[in-house]
Amino acid sequence: MRIASVSFHGVAVTPRTNWSFLRVQDEEGRVGWGECTLAGQEPLMEREVRRLATAVSGQDSRARNRLARLIPHAPGGLMAHTVVSAFEQALFDLAGQRAGEPIHALHGGALREAVPLYANINRGAERTPAGFAAAARRALDQGLEAVKLAPFDPLVWEEAGERAHRAAYAEGIARVEAVREAIGPDRALMVDAHWRFSPGGAAELIRDLDGVRLHWLECPVSEANHAEIRRLRGLANTRGVRLAGAETLAGLGAYRPLAEAGLYDVWMPDIKHAGGHAEILRIGALALACGVEMAPHNPTGPVAHAHSLHLCAAIPNLWRLEVQFGEAEAFFTLAPGHSLRFEAGHGTLPASPGLGVMLDERAAAASPWRPHDRPWLDPRLG
Repeated sequence: MRIASVSFHGVAVTPRTNWSFLRVQDEEGRVGWGECTLAGQEPLMEREVRRLATAVSGQDSRARNRLARLIPHAPGGLMAHTVVSAFEQALFDLAGQRAGEPIHALHGGALREAVPLYANINRGAERTPAGFAAAARRALDQGLEAVKLAPFDPLVWEEAGERAHRAAYAEGIARVEAVREAIGPDRALMVDAHWRFSPGGAAELIRDLDGVRLHWLECPVSEANHAEIRRLRGLANTRGVRLAGAETLAGLGAYRPLAEAGLYDVWMPDIKHAGGHAEILRIGALALACGVEMAPHNPTGPVAHAHSLHLCAAIPNLWRLEVQFGEAEAFFTLAPGHSLRFEAGHGTLPASPGLGVMLDERAAAASPWRPHDRPWLDPRLG
């Protein structure tokens, strides 16, 4: 039961994407997997995993509450939270294997036989209005009837006085309108603003997208700007649009102010960052008590997706789970075991003990992570 080793595995998936994984092996030979993908932070992640390995080697892998406790004010910030979250995921994988049950059974059993998904088309699209529209149609062809895009890079509101700013804004609006036309009037369409707007600019955006019939607007302004988020939520709600956010927050305590101030209609905790399974179930319970929907953030690799399926099976106030659509076939092949392919817009639940998939270590080693000196997304905000 004791932890024999903890190691970091970074994999180059495309010329612009790395996925990062954490492997935990116990003394009886079981291997548990977690995912700690955080774009551009691979060297720091690897170093943090080595530090963690020194701290937990020889410890009882059943002691999740002690070993994988997330402390929100820890000085390592999001990077450290992501490593702790991946470690907790891997310990749940080991626990399920020991118990002979899938992870969702350890959560008290599944509330649904399959998890509804929505397609994040951002990485699988040519970044033109026509390219986004084509990616949206491909998602519909695979049964995914709700679509999200992040159309406003490289805009940031601090550069609003520059000539390129208005051009980037107009291009973003055109991308959204093209996707709405491609998917028709009745399917859910979401826009991720990646914190790129000032409060006034976000209000303008809500007005300019009034005819597009958004399901939600995500992360329009800095997560710390509570008063303006609440105002923008009201503005969006009067137009039948939800406000969504909180994808990078970690720990239950970080969500308490959201609940107290009524900031979002939809919370989006990410199993890679928020603390893992147990912490997100607590966050979900708080959201349920406040009448808030849950739509976990999940735009990366197959291990995070498999863990998120187990988690979402046990969340009563779930809307849909995000999935990165159309980026790489490795999403379906790098972690063999239970099939992660979409079925009628849903992800099916693994039934085998633990996570139900394991990283193909040979394939991972054959494609080690690569630094991206010129990232394809704006490194300031993603």
